[in-house]
Amino acid sequence: MKLQVTAVLLILFAAVGCGTTTSTVNSNTPRVYNGSASVGDFLNITLDPSAKTISYTNRSNGDTGVVPFTINSDGTYTLADPTGNLVAAYEVPNYALLIQAAKTGPTHDQPSLVTAVESGQISVATWANRTYNYMQFRTAAGGLEIGSVALDAGGTAHVQHYWPYGAYNGSAFGQGTFDSSLFQNDPSGTFLKLSDGNGSFDYVFGTPNGVFAVDTNNGAILGLQKATTKDFDPTFAGTYKAIYYEKTGASTGIGNIETGTPSLGTSTMVIDATGQITVQNALGVPLLQAQLTPVADAAYLVGTGELTDPCFGLFTFRVTTANSQRDVFVTFQGRSVLFSSFSTSLPWQSSNTYDYLYGVGLK
Repeated sequence: MKLQVTAVLLILFAAVGCGTTTSTVNSNTPRVYNGSASVGDFLNITLDPSAKTISYTNRSNGDTGVVPFTINSDGTYTLADPTGNLVAAYEVPNYALLIQAAKTGPTHDQPSLVTAVESGQISVATWANRTYNYMQFRTAAGGLEIGSVALDAGGTAHVQHYWPYGAYNGSAFGQGTFDSSLFQNDPSGTFLKLSDGNGSFDYVFGTPNGVFAVDTNNGAILGLQKATTKDFDPTFAGTYKAIYYEKTGASTGIGNIETGTPSLGTSTMVIDATGQITVQNALGVPLLQAQLTPVADAAYLVGTGELTDPCFGLFTFRVTTANSQRDVFVTFQGRSVLFSSFSTSLPWQSSNTYDYLYGVGLK
């Protein structure tokens, strides 16, 4: 059986570029990425800008493919996948690649968001003595989770998390530890893996300059190195192109089987210097709009029995009415932003349906 989420929150999409520019590269050189799909698949991806193809191997379900693409006027990619799996993409070359996928997972038919980062040499020592905020994107059990992880010099990860769906049964907050030395280097040196004893693996991958992610059968775990203060950094202001996954009318039944209506989409996210955020889909319809508040200032998240880590660099806002509640989370690093949202009707109870949305933006 695979590790539970709190057992693998040790390697996170950390330090996604220390600045706001990408390295100078030959535009015709193939670019190699490792990616995690929110349904729980690990992919090796090569984007060839000369041939205009994306080649991929899904190590989790065995799928492979070569997908031609065209570049749209806004910089996004339209994909012509003969199998109908990869649908659309957006890339900041040699930095990150986002893909909408329609046929992922063990049944080869589940839509998901693929977040990929440049492939590079890594080891457990790369992230020792660092602290991160994280988001987990999945397609079951409420779709998302946020939290904090600190790794000590000995390789032990100390994890705290908030799980919005868990408020149904009183387990919204949790904590735990994990020994990162259990992960083993792949011979390629570009990712680490941990066998679950049943023929499948959890994967940790990243780049030499500190980009990391974790792929599990419970989805993609993405994290960003913590900021030094709780306040919004105006250098993160700007316009981001984003790809998101959304599920509406969701409910969870026996065996953690989640029903609902999933969809994938592209959006534009505009953030001003004060932390005011506006997200619109491709048709210009607003998805999110609010003023970001540091998680450190959210008394319902940080305190005794809740998150004891103030999660500097992680932001939130909550909208509550007499009949509903919506939580939104946003975090930044370099040229990237992670965002997620969970909403349901009030009072909270197991019979409620819920909606969630999550995505990644690049500028």
